[in-house]
Amino acid sequence: MPASQFAFENRLLRHMRANDFELLVPHLEAKNLPLRYVIEESQTPVTDVYFLETGIASIVAKMPNGRDVEVGVSGNEGMTGSSVVLGATQSPHDSYMQVAGVGHSIATVRLQRAMETSNTLRSYLLLYVQTMVIQTASTALANSQADVSSRMARWLLMVHDRTHGPDIALTHEFLSVMLGVRRPWVTEVLHILEDKRLIRAKRGQITIVDRTGLMAEANGFYGVAETEYKRLLGISLAR
Repeated sequence: MPASQFAFENRLLRHMRANDFELLVPHLEAKNLPLRYVIEESQTPVTDVYFLETGIASIVAKMPNGRDVEVGVSGNEGMTGSSVVLGATQSPHDSYMQVAGVGHSIATVRLQRAMETSNTLRSYLLLYVQTMVIQTASTALANSQADVSSRMARWLLMVHDRTHGPDIALTHEFLSVMLGVRRPWVTEVLHILEDKRLIRAKRGQITIVDRTGLMAEANGFYGVAETEYKRLLGISLAR
């Protein structure tokens, strides 16, 4: 593996075949990705794909009442632009930064050319897209069957997997979007998790205190997607 690959925090870039990395690296552009930075707009051609180093991007769908609800999340374990990997040009969903960070973008046309050049790169990125399909299915199951406390615990674990350290910069507004619930529910559930000494919450920040306890609180709704990520890509996601 070229030494330059070790400079990347993004796990897909770090662990892909060296010759595939060499196809991408000349076209990667460093980007600051502030809170609410728009990665993709629904029904709009995707011009750039992002490999995050830090921060969290959310894929969100519109509910009939116009509210956003999260259907997928990616961080330094993956990439945006699943539709591009699958051969499409756009998605019906929006994607934006819910936790600010940095990353590298690559023009869609450059990524498409690289995948045309290398079947191993295409296959590798398709495996990542499969992990996103599993994640989305797990989210649908949790949203339909889990109580709000279990859903909150699962989601906090997913974010913790993709961040450095125990502190997560999040507002109640974003949490309500991520869980598809009203803000009063968010406040109530955070108090429950605090009372159980699983987290500490203050304005704009949540600190993970007891990860093992959060996993128990998730009640089995966390872990399937994470296990499949490791099985398919050979990279450990869960801490």
